[in-house]
Amino acid sequence: MKTLTSGEIAEYCDVNLRTVIRWLESGKLKGFKLPGRGNNRVLINDFIEFLERHNMPIPESLKPEASPLILIVDDEMPVAKSIQRVARRAGYDTLIATGGFQAGMMLSQHSPRIMTLDLSMPGMDGYSVLQYTREQESQKGLKIIVISALDDSSLEKAKELGADATLTKPFSNHDLTQLFDQFMQV
Repeated sequence: MKTLTSGEIAEYCDVNLRTVIRWLESGKLKGFKLPGRGNNRVLINDFIEFLERHNMPIPESLKPEASPLILIVDDEMPVAKSIQRVARRAGYDTLIATGGFQAGMMLSQHSPRIMTLDLSMPGMDGYSVLQYTREQESQKGLKIIVISALDDSSLEKAKELGADATLTKPFSNHDLTQLFDQFMQV
């Protein structure tokens, strides 16, 4: 998770450090204290939300990436690379996670607009990733496309857990591109 110190926030906002500490203590700015010395830290997303709420400019260095990002979660690298080729041809940047835990880390570090998700993975399966992601407030806007070789009832279960769309393997490049374009418009 990318965080900022109180001092960094003071510099971004051109205010005194004590002002930032008051914002944190009053709850206007969401943050947390590090164990031990108790230094404050604020998640970048929480800081941006604070700036937007108070009609303050967002520093260029903290603005989201210009090109929409797609996180591809699949333990089979040939399949992940195939999805990546389709996404890149459609003009989107991509990241690949080969497991559920890695996907969770990437979701917290980056802000993808779409995640493609395989259901059958060792360790943390796609259902667990789906459930975890839908419980995260910061991921409410994330569109999830499940791409799996499992049967229709498995795909239906994925939709019940919060998938926005499902495709069966092998998937149609055209269908996948249409979903990417559709979800990027939202």
